[in-house]
Amino acid sequence: MKKMIPVIVAIVLIILIAAVGFGAKLLERYSYSKERADLTEYFGIQEDNDAAIILQDELIEEHAKIFDNRCYFDIATVHKYFNDRFYEDKEAELLVFAKPWGYWTTWIGSTGLEDYGADFESAGVDLDYVLSRYEDGVLYIAADFVQQYSNFTYELFTGPNRIQIYTEGGERQTAPITKDTQVRYQGGIKSDILTDVSEGDTVVVLEEMETWTKVKTQDSFIGYVENKRLGEKSTETMEPPPSNKPVTYESNTRDYKINLGWHVIGGVDGNVTLDSVVAQTKGLNVISPTWFRLTGNEGGFSSFASADYVEKAHGMGLEVWALVSNVETESADVDMYELLSRTSSRWNLIRNLIATAQEYNLDGINIDFENISLDAGEPFIQFIRELSVPCREYGIVLSVDNYVPMGHTDHYDRAEQGVVADYVIIMGYDEHYAGSDEAGSVASINFVENGIKNTVEEVPAEKVINGIPFYTRIWKSGPEGLSSEAVTMGMAQEFVENHSIAVRWDETTCQNYGEVQEGDTLYQVWLEDADSIRVKLNIMQNYDIAGVAEWRLGHESENVWDVIEEYMNQP
Repeated sequence: MKKMIPVIVAIVLIILIAAVGFGAKLLERYSYSKERADLTEYFGIQEDNDAAIILQDELIEEHAKIFDNRCYFDIATVHKYFNDRFYEDKEAELLVFAKPWGYWTTWIGSTGLEDYGADFESAGVDLDYVLSRYEDGVLYIAADFVQQYSNFTYELFTGPNRIQIYTEGGERQTAPITKDTQVRYQGGIKSDILTDVSEGDTVVVLEEMETWTKVKTQDSFIGYVENKRLGEKSTETMEPPPSNKPVTYESNTRDYKINLGWHVIGGVDGNVTLDSVVAQTKGLNVISPTWFRLTGNEGGFSSFASADYVEKAHGMGLEVWALVSNVETESADVDMYELLSRTSSRWNLIRNLIATAQEYNLDGINIDFENISLDAGEPFIQFIRELSVPCREYGIVLSVDNYVPMGHTDHYDRAEQGVVADYVIIMGYDEHYAGSDEAGSVASINFVENGIKNTVEEVPAEKVINGIPFYTRIWKSGPEGLSSEAVTMGMAQEFVENHSIAVRWDETTCQNYGEVQEGDTLYQVWLEDADSIRVKLNIMQNYDIAGVAEWRLGHESENVWDVIEEYMNQP
């Protein structure tokens, strides 16, 4: 028996050690971790003046900066989340904001603010903080300044720096904390602790799971709390942020359909053709002479304007919306980015246009800036915003010509045009053009309808005008390749007759189509005529848009005007 005692003791000790080990494992498995998360890593803080952004109930990837105890957003963040109407003039180091009735400007790095009216007269204001500044080549704008023109509220927390931002109100669920506990990085007792919450604190309920709930604390930590630590949930309504945006961008739109005809004028002598180009028109109420072409990068333009022309047009009951174009400019040195990106040249162009409009008693200005490069997109829309200010002040209609919407023209920002301009005109033609690698219609019905449909998704229908072609392309395919010639409706009809082409109605394009093979050469025509124009106008009527524009007067057949007059007389 004595010999057995050591054995028994050893067995007991082994059992005790195993029990202790098993208990330790149980304790380790079921005890709560006390490890605390690295908050600078959690919030992505890299520098002392970085500040994480919690937008509504989401920690976003963008950060703010803290300068002199004030919050600043980089301009990309301002544009993405708050307001894209702040414009950075990089060359002049100037920040510009176009209001409906004037402009704010501030030199980057200063506390001064210049308030300009539509006449470009200004009054200065000095604030007690720097409105914008550069850091490492990036422009930052003070949150307080952005807030003056945008709808959001914000609150800055420290330790680490983080900013809670609300851009909208609405209902949300909340719950009280029933016992002191921790908010953890993930749902699980072994997850690191983000912060502590006390009994009676209220949290926002974001997502409820089986045993854990994703919450946001009052100081904007987003993590997980055990369900057993949450009291009864309730629904509360958050008030939307106060509206700090400027007053509505009012429009000079008309309360009737627009029927605009472009009158191509290549010199002062061309003004005498007014009588002839309108002689057979019906329902025309706006004429747009192509009078102004950009010259150089400082805001100048050539002019064929005529006071007699305007007076005569007014006597015919026509408004005059003169066109200004960058196409076929007198100077090959016009750089649209150079011209439009600089505030000085943009404003010079605007002053010149408004002064000319007032001098000649114009009713409107039609902007036809084509082939705008991607980098010039933002300066282009800033120009339209700024031009709209004096146009609005002086009752001058501002219309802007646009391509049929396609991905590579998104930078024209039709949605913003639809806010600040009076009319957005679709150039609903050139589906196939001189440089096309295949023959085809100038404006098939699907092309036209898609252009209207996609535009009215961004622009109010009452501001949309669709342009239709008064020309046809005659296509020639042969040993020398593919070529085409744009001709008037009358010339196209003569071609068909002279070549004995039998035309047939093509349901795909909704046009009369014809072709003829002569030797090695194939000729093809998709005719623009009264039949094709009628179908286009029916589509326009279905979308209830503001009207029609014709490119160009003098190229049409007379019977087209009967069809247009029918459209104009429809309610």
